[in-house]
Amino acid sequence: MTSQRTRDRLVERLREKGIKNERVLEVMRTTPRHIFVDEAMAHRAYEDTALPIGHGQTISQPYTVARMSEVLLADGIPDVVLEVGTGSGYQSAILSRLVPKVYTVERISALLQRAREAHHLMGLLNVFSKHSDGTWGWPPNAPYPAIMVTAAPEQVPPSLLQQLAVGGRMVIPVGGVGRRQQLKLFIRHEDSIEEKNLEIAHFVPLLDGAVR
Repeated sequence: MTSQRTRDRLVERLREKGIKNERVLEVMRTTPRHIFVDEAMAHRAYEDTALPIGHGQTISQPYTVARMSEVLLADGIPDVVLEVGTGSGYQSAILSRLVPKVYTVERISALLQRAREAHHLMGLLNVFSKHSDGTWGWPPNAPYPAIMVTAAPEQVPPSLLQQLAVGGRMVIPVGGVGRRQQLKLFIRHEDSIEEKNLEIAHFVPLLDGAVR
């Protein structure tokens, strides 16, 4: 169930759903999603569905990972991406093979440790992670030309918009618990921030605070 044929079928499904960026599709094809889920769930790793990873969190649906990556890279390849919500580490692994450097922040230390182990297993040297409240971003390395948020706040954290570089793009689901979520794209201009609605989304909530 983790064979290349199974991964190829997943990529064909992503293409049928409208993913067009061939670089994104190839990285999705060659990245071992099964190492980012519990062994008991490995047989489902290449289904186009979100899967539980413990602590009330999920590994995102492959379509969602591909879609957010495609949108983030639509204007070209940024030098660095800030990811808010490391989770399983799968999305940052995908990004690490598309951009030179990835900074990723996770509030649940147990998940971050597992993500780091998976990144080490893959030999990824360009992913830098931190245990912290994701709503704070990672200010010392700001501004960022690209920010991806993989959990849904009720409202966009101002600190993340502040850390977005001029010309930068941020992809983020907005809506929180019990509300219809909308995947949005924000583009920072010199004197304004452009906001675009992309599609309906389903993400775990973006919560404050860091958890050991």
